[in-house]
Amino acid sequence: MSKTASSQRGSGWSRGGSQAQFQGKYMASNPSNVLSFTLNRTVNLYPLTNYTFGTKEALYEKDPSVPARFQRMREEFEKIGMRRSVEGVLLVHEHGLPHVLLLQLGTTFFKLPGGELNPGEDEVEGLKRLMSETLGRQDGVKQEWTIEDTVGNWWRPNFEPAQYPYILPHITKPKEHKRLFLVQLPEKVL
Repeated sequence: MSKTASSQRGSGWSRGGSQAQFQGKYMASNPSNVLSFTLNRTVNLYPLTNYTFGTKEALYEKDPSVPARFQRMREEFEKIGMRRSVEGVLLVHEHGLPHVLLLQLGTTFFKLPGGELNPGEDEVEGLKRLMSETLGRQDGVKQEWTIEDTVGNWWRPNFEPAQYPYILPHITKPKEHKRLFLVQLPEKVL
């Protein structure tokens, strides 16, 4: 027995509900009453010339190779579970265009400042610690970091380089969660 088009009109919706019930529950009947989830905030961008950059000792990765990094990740996963990482996005402007500041490791590798959190460490406090370690002043003056909103999330499903901005549906235990935060730079730092 075949179904006619009229009997399939409600297909795709659960048997207990209808499209009208869905719209009543999740959609406003008057679109002007819908709250906007768009944030209209200002991010202050200052010229790159407002900042001075000194030199520090060279930064090196903890692991000598990519396979060694994933082997360490595998060993840590068995002990403490999913790795949590944070990175800071620092914005300036140069020639009228926004620029993201990156750290250079070696001659061909660039990365955002940040790194791995300690077990149980708060994300914002951990990012402040990591930023002070990598970008902080060497004369003992403590730098105050203003950590703003999360601007990105990346999930590593396996002990492999691939990362995704969402958890893949078939992954129940991601191996790493990396959260990117906007860092508001002060107007001038010497």
